[in-house]
Amino acid sequence: MEPFRVHILGCGSALPTLRHFASSQVVEMRGKLFMVDCGEGTQMQLRRSRIRFTKISAVFISHLHGDHCFGLIGMLSTFGLLGRTAKLDVYGPAPLGDVMRQQMKIFCHDFDYEVVFHDVDTRQQQVVYEDRSLTVETVPLEHRMPCCGYLFREKPTLPHIRRDVLDAYHIPVSQINNIKAGADWVSEDGERVSNSLLVEPADSPRSYAYCSDTRYIPNLASRIKGVSVLYHESTYTEEYVALAEKYMHSTAQQAAMVARDAEAGKLVLGHYSSRCEDEKILLDEAKQIFPDSMLANEGLTIDVE
Repeated sequence: MEPFRVHILGCGSALPTLRHFASSQVVEMRGKLFMVDCGEGTQMQLRRSRIRFTKISAVFISHLHGDHCFGLIGMLSTFGLLGRTAKLDVYGPAPLGDVMRQQMKIFCHDFDYEVVFHDVDTRQQQVVYEDRSLTVETVPLEHRMPCCGYLFREKPTLPHIRRDVLDAYHIPVSQINNIKAGADWVSEDGERVSNSLLVEPADSPRSYAYCSDTRYIPNLASRIKGVSVLYHESTYTEEYVALAEKYMHSTAQQAAMVARDAEAGKLVLGHYSSRCEDEKILLDEAKQIFPDSMLANEGLTIDVE
């Protein structure tokens, strides 16, 4: 099975702390790297993680609060200094493209690579990126400004060939693609071998949902049903549920309710408030509702299974 990983670069919230960097992650899928949000300090975290800057092919920004995008112009500048020539696609709510183009005229005007900005509609769930391996969908969220999450879905793969059976029936290699596509094998003397004997089922497609920032949305679960790994903001403990409602954020228990109702495989908590000095409280509160919960932390790599 090809690697599908999430690298946590930053999982703090708006106010800087000595414990956490601002929001940023890298999703690694079949040799490609995609960045989700790009807060201040992202470049430092990329260096620490030893992720190759130049392999990032697209950036997905959830919304235009600074802790999710202030690191972007610096990273674009560094790409130029490193001699990048490959195109970079950047997805995010308007007016991200207009703002970045103005900054690039000043700071990045003489670089040799193209940045293509794609405005996303945060009110619609729709595919905004697709390649041979996966799709990326927007997930509408509810925050104090237009905001969306992103759902990375692996495309289904073909069944696995049972080479022991192929060898037993002396089936030529030239027939493998036909068999993967569902064909039976018929020998020269007319013996038919059912396709079900020739293949094993393909691996179930994996998925990863990034949901930050947002108030608690009960029907969010239906949009990400069956997701393998869910990252859901958990800014506050239940003690501060009133602040979560006021500022349109979520508590750890609310994140856990979304994970439970979505039948997620795993919940990753993050976007911690600066007032929270003991994140174990967040984890304990989440586990009361969804036991397979874990805390995000800088340097953590999560295997999506």
